[in-house]
Amino acid sequence: MLGQLLLAASRSGLVRRSVSGFPLTRKVVERFVAGESVEDARAAIERLRDAGLAVTVDHLGEETRDAGAAKATAQAYITLLDAMRPLGLGRGGEVSVKLSAVGQALDDAMALDHARAICAAADANGSTVTLDMEDHTTVDSTLSILRELRADYPATGVAIQAYLFRSEADCRDLSAEGSRVRLVKGAYREPASVAHQGKAAVDKAYVRCLRILMAGKGYPMLATHDDRLISITELLADRFGRSIGDYEYQMLYGIRTDRQEALAGAGHTVRVYIPYGDDWYGYFMRRLAERPANVAFFLRALGGK
Repeated sequence: MLGQLLLAASRSGLVRRSVSGFPLTRKVVERFVAGESVEDARAAIERLRDAGLAVTVDHLGEETRDAGAAKATAQAYITLLDAMRPLGLGRGGEVSVKLSAVGQALDDAMALDHARAICAAADANGSTVTLDMEDHTTVDSTLSILRELRADYPATGVAIQAYLFRSEADCRDLSAEGSRVRLVKGAYREPASVAHQGKAAVDKAYVRCLRILMAGKGYPMLATHDDRLISITELLADRFGRSIGDYEYQMLYGIRTDRQEALAGAGHTVRVYIPYGDDWYGYFMRRLAERPANVAFFLRALGGK
């Protein structure tokens, strides 16, 4: 129930203004968001690189309904990738792109053109792009744009949200050799007509999708902080003959950093999802909705404890 309320709040202009204006909010947000500038993002990237972690960087923003703003977001990614190039990260430093931030709500062709320009900049770094997945109404459009991008940039990845009923079939379609798929539980408020409801049902759906990806020939990217799901991943890797390097873990910036470093220390690729930018509100509220521990952290910080 709390999670649903927070997801609703993530789309509320009134709550946005109240939370954004609270003096302590920005200090708390620093746990989950690297900063607002490219320089802030680069500093976070370097810290994580030095700790043996890979990164995927998200320039925060979504639901752009202005062509100029969509173009500016695409340029922001290109500027970011130019700043990352001297770091020599290669595949260790990719970017994550929400297509709605680069014009998807206006025109698929516009979003594709902007995404293709970002992919070209990433390719110049020896890196790649993963398309974030948003609410269920955008899935078909996102997968269509993915197919177009993969014609020129076959390493382009995509996120699949396990809680959607359709996702097992999508995972089967995306399990071909070389296909990079980030499996997430899902962080949008979806109706019961299209998505599993409740933690237990979502966890079971995640495991079913996980099994499909691990049995396939692609490259699974498992986005989870759940020790039980990590253990299941290891069991499935053994069952399907996958060695370390045939899959990776992805975790959020500022969450379970000790677990991130432990997995990396054991030889796994661990990629940290780094968000940055001034449009942080929606992202922040969804992180609170995902884990009660995040809410408790926020409340303790506001209380000055």
